[in-house]
Amino acid sequence: MISPQSFIEAAKLHGFLLYTGVPCSYLKPFINYVIDAPDLEYVGATNEGDAVAIASGAELGGRRSVVMFQNSGFGNTVNPLTSLNMIFDMPVLVITTLRGEPGGPSDEPQHKLMGAITTALFELMQIPWEYFPTEEADIAPCLARAVDHMEKTRQPYGLVMKKDSVAPHKLKSKAAPKAAVTSQLAPVFEWGPERPSRSEVLSAVQRALLPTDVVVATTGYTGRELYALDDRANQLYMVGSMGCASSFGLGLALAQPNRRVIVLDGDGAALMRLGALATLGFERPKNLVHVLLDNELHESTGGQSTVSHSVDCALVAAACGYPRVERAESIAAVEALIHTRSSDMLFVHVKMRPGAPEDLPRPTATPIQVKERLTQWMAVNS
Repeated sequence: MISPQSFIEAAKLHGFLLYTGVPCSYLKPFINYVIDAPDLEYVGATNEGDAVAIASGAELGGRRSVVMFQNSGFGNTVNPLTSLNMIFDMPVLVITTLRGEPGGPSDEPQHKLMGAITTALFELMQIPWEYFPTEEADIAPCLARAVDHMEKTRQPYGLVMKKDSVAPHKLKSKAAPKAAVTSQLAPVFEWGPERPSRSEVLSAVQRALLPTDVVVATTGYTGRELYALDDRANQLYMVGSMGCASSFGLGLALAQPNRRVIVLDGDGAALMRLGALATLGFERPKNLVHVLLDNELHESTGGQSTVSHSVDCALVAAACGYPRVERAESIAAVEALIHTRSSDMLFVHVKMRPGAPEDLPRPTATPIQVKERLTQWMAVNS
């Protein structure tokens, strides 16, 4: 058994400063120490996959990150790990617990199967792993192996934590509650029949960007249309990782507090991971702008209807704690909202009409090339 301080302070020497995840009783002392530490940041996610996306965004922004969760939620991470981290070459350190350990301590029945396949999941995803250290002397070599792999391959590395690996640490601090803010919410109105196209909205966003802004476009037609309109070095076109754009943008905004991060989300994607809005609404980075492009369809997969037509997405954002929420009734409104830097995190909801350009191209650059181009651009445009 090791103390949480010994591992976390050693990890700090390697640059691990942001931790995010979903709690597990095995992780309790570990998470408690991070929360109490004044020089570390902990972001509590509502979903393990969101935690992976948060850490990945922070990694892109230059802040090395750790993802922590119970192995019962490992399945929620498979999508971003395989279609975001391993496709874009974004390394994160993944720590999962081993509930239901075969031959280990007695545990609840729901952990039995996952306990038996946890390490096999890492191997199936081609992510190297080892057991979390339980001796002080093993901490430095473990971290050295993890960091060496992450730096050489730009891929994730896994640590599997058994029960009683970390000594207890009682939580001393408590997160201050943040009440939902609705005073700035625009009144409800009926969206008119003459809704703009996606390309018109994206063009308005591009016209309104400030010189150091970064744009994160959700997977599907949004990224492809943004690319077709004007491929720029400050734009990241997400692939896969459906619903993770807002969490990824949160991590990037936390790591790059002096630049705006514009997240272009879709209604289907946002609904898929709606809990992420609560995390964003609590963290509230002032430099994040979350734009929801809503055409009430899963358009890139055949035009199946989403349920956004029966959801007041702006009201949801306000209830989740977004301090400023706007319903953009026109292209001019979209452009004005993006052009003027808000003093608070901003949510912009805009309804669009269905439809995409014929023969819509896909980016010719690979995801890794797009990421590296953006990294270089951020280094110059700070």
